[in-house]
Amino acid sequence: MDTEFDAYTTFTLGVLFLLIGKAVNRRFRLLREFNIPEPVTGGLIAAIIGLGIYLVSGLEFHFDLDARDGLILYFFTGIGLNASLSKLRAGGVRLAILTVICVAYIFVQNYVSVSIADTAGMNDAAGLLCGSVSLVGGHGTTIAWAQTFTEQYGITNAMEIGIASATAGLVLASLMGGPIARGLIRVFKLKPNEDRHLDFGVMYEDRQEERKLDYFDLLGCWFIMNICIVLGSGLDEILESFGIMLPTFVSCLALAIIATNTVPPLCRRMRMNVKWPGESEALGLISDISLGSFLVMSLMSLRLWTMVDLAGPVLLILLAQFILAIIIAVAVVFPLMGRDYEAAVVSAGFGGISLGATPIAIANMQAVTARYGAAHKAFIIVPLVSAFILDITNAAVIKLFLHWYG
Repeated sequence: MDTEFDAYTTFTLGVLFLLIGKAVNRRFRLLREFNIPEPVTGGLIAAIIGLGIYLVSGLEFHFDLDARDGLILYFFTGIGLNASLSKLRAGGVRLAILTVICVAYIFVQNYVSVSIADTAGMNDAAGLLCGSVSLVGGHGTTIAWAQTFTEQYGITNAMEIGIASATAGLVLASLMGGPIARGLIRVFKLKPNEDRHLDFGVMYEDRQEERKLDYFDLLGCWFIMNICIVLGSGLDEILESFGIMLPTFVSCLALAIIATNTVPPLCRRMRMNVKWPGESEALGLISDISLGSFLVMSLMSLRLWTMVDLAGPVLLILLAQFILAIIIAVAVVFPLMGRDYEAAVVSAGFGGISLGATPIAIANMQAVTARYGAAHKAFIIVPLVSAFILDITNAAVIKLFLHWYG
């Protein structure tokens, strides 16, 4: 028995559970202590309620996620509009280092998955489904590749294995990033950034203060974001006509980065007084709401009961991947990124990169900075590596492993 919710109802429920998540985090200090993102709290509450209803009555909820998919475009556009050349230059070395770490990690992740699958008597290709296909790639990559695994490698339940693994990875990634950063900050006595102007949202202790938001700032920011999304969607169609398949949010992110580094200087040369959204409170607010709503709707649509049917080898692979991600974040990412507060925030984001998706990475980092202070470099480095570089690299690595082990 199924019940379907249209896009408007789904969005409304998403806003409701985002409010619930914020209220619960504000009420329970332990959640703030371990930097659990508010949208994760609300989304998991919704998913658990859905699980309980399914177990009691067999009723399944299905959500129209069109509104959610639109919100992710606003989120990535906001990141691009905040990516000035000065910030990109400042994060240049760390950007290169994190890129090398993450690309190497994809190979290690897949090797671990295939090795455990082979030891447990599973098809090697099925093991790969529990690697970067579902974990680094998430649900979208899993859906895109499932048919290939079924038709070319005879894995009839490829979609089920991949979706279940991606679901488990999303939950684990949501819960690991914040505690990792908290532990690193405490153990190494890191000094947080005193800058209270966050890339997304506001700090916890500032939330009761009266905050002024100019109407024209918000409307102007919204307008410029829409322009970037329209142009980015057009660019995406052009690339698709040449056979270049990328998520639409990548094109929107690219257009926003180009715009924020060309339009303001041009306006200054022409002596035009144009207030650009970069680093404005309006941009942070729209991005924060978009990310939070996206994550809540993503999590509340999870069919948690599908995880109950995971076979022993798949569970073993996921456990190994969880432990591996923590080890790499603490022993590799943190020291190579500089052993400072920014490095700890990037390590929290690595939880999303390694097991979930870019929005999870950003939500993990947002939860940390809401408590300790801004980390501007981290919010430039992580999305560029995760959204731009790894989406392209992961597809090539999957093909390579299928050639080796398929």
